[in-house]
Amino acid sequence: MTATTNRTGTSRRFPSGAAGLALILLVAAAALAFVAARGPERPRTLQDRTRAVAAGLRCPVCQDLSVADSPSSVAGQMRATISRDLRTGQTPGEIRARFVAAYGEWILLAPPRSGINLVAWIAPFLLLVGGIVVAAAAVERWTAGRASVWDGGEQKRQEPQPSLSDDDRQLLDRAMSKMGEELE
Repeated sequence: MTATTNRTGTSRRFPSGAAGLALILLVAAAALAFVAARGPERPRTLQDRTRAVAAGLRCPVCQDLSVADSPSSVAGQMRATISRDLRTGQTPGEIRARFVAAYGEWILLAPPRSGINLVAWIAPFLLLVGGIVVAAAAVERWTAGRASVWDGGEQKRQEPQPSLSDDDRQLLDRAMSKMGEELE
């Protein structure tokens, strides 16, 4: 715990562990942001470039695997076609477009970022933001119920007082008096 002095001259303690944890989380977030902004390393060899294109295409035989990961003969033929097209100078976008023309958009493992497919890209972000807002509101409501009162430089916790209606209060008094009679 670290102590600081406020303007009234009284000291207040706050946990230094929380500040350290906040600093560590900030550094980790900055490192992740840097890596995300930099992106993946560009493939250099023909084999790496072929794998990069094939990883974005769905295998027509075993549809839960990419062409790069599928052991099927169709995926092997597709990898050979991709490799041949890359050697002739076609771009990865042109190769993907040719497979989309032959099989339809379902061949792409990741939906294109346009039209109605844009919802698939935006929805996770919106859900994350919504979750953060709900969590912040819950924390605010939780901390508002534990209001603190400053009295003479010392912080005293003011516990919330439950409010009972007159009928509930009478019912509680009767139950308490019955309980006291039974204990005697």
